[in-house]
Amino acid sequence: MELAFSSIHDLTTKHDKRMIGRTSLLMFPIYGMGAVFCPLAKKLRGMNTFIRGGVYTVLIFLTEYATGWLLRRFSMCPWDYSDAKYNIDGLVRLDFAPAWFILGLVFEKCTCEKECQDD
Repeated sequence: MELAFSSIHDLTTKHDKRMIGRTSLLMFPIYGMGAVFCPLAKKLRGMNTFIRGGVYTVLIFLTEYATGWLLRRFSMCPWDYSDAKYNIDGLVRLDFAPAWFILGLVFEKCTCEKECQDD
């Protein structure tokens, strides 16, 4: 998804028709932390959609900030949102909140639905 997002972002903002996406190997363990997603979704089952999506959004922001802060201490952070209008320390972009909200609910539906029904 990150490759698709960065490709489309460069196409729409920089008019780069090559659609060359970017990511970092450092992102694999960060995305791997998503393994806790289904157990969390099970705990939130039955709650209002807006509450679930809000929880996912906040947790994504906290994870992005914490991992970015740690990687930055070693000059290894692969992202820098300092030029974005609604950034926090260049590590998170608040204008991404709607995307994280929707993405959290999509992940819940795609990756956890069957597992959650098995209980």
